Amino acid sequence: MSLTVILINEMTGIIQAVGYPGIFFLMVLEGMLLPIPSEVVMVFGGYLLYRNDLTGIGFIPGFGVLLIIGTLGNLVGALIAYYLGDKGGIPLIMKYGKYVMLDEKSINTTQRWFRKYGDISVFGTRLVPIFRTFISIPAGIAKMKLRYFILFTVTGMIIWDTLLIYIGIRLGPNWETMLSYSDMLTYVALAAIAFLFVYWLYLTFKKKKSMQKTDKDRS
Repeated sequence: MSLTVILINEMTGIIQAVGYPGIFFLMVLEGMLLPIPSEVVMVFGGYLLYRNDLTGIGFIPGFGVLLIIGTLGNLVGALIAYYLGDKGGIPLIMKYGKYVMLDEKSINTTQRWFRKYGDISVFGTRLVPIFRTFISIPAGIAKMKLRYFILFTVTGMIIWDTLLIYIGIRLGPNWETMLSYSDMLTYVALAAIAFLFVYWLYLTFKKKKSMQKTDKDRS
């Protein structure tokens, strides 16, 4: 039995045993850069919604509860990773990163992404498998404003987790087949990022043009 299969069995076992607390715990670990793929946690959670093994709480339906729990768990882990970057910097990451399968190449890649696109990269990278968790470290090292880090992180994760939960519900008993389509999911995520980036450029251009017109009218 491969390590991947063992890991998936352990994660699904935890979720089946304790439900929402298990999902929160696993998503915290993923946010902390540990090799816990949200693609398994949230898609399996969607499958449990399909089976009615996970239910709503109060007036919040099961889909909403799962989305909130998963997003909050990942945010907690992301904040821990952010503060590791903020307080420890590159030396700490290079010294201990190997114990959580965090290599220098991955950090350098996300650092270049962050330097090139700035704060908005925190949002965009949340939609890209593998690198979605690493971006917290460069954001912390760059001492990105915490309120923006939280805003972009939560926004990106809501989109990502919603997609995964929906896939789990739609696939039902065949939820594991999603794992073989991870590359396709990456392309979909990148297409979404490109669309949102173009839309952001459009809004920025429109705002700038409006400001120029206002200044011209005043003169």
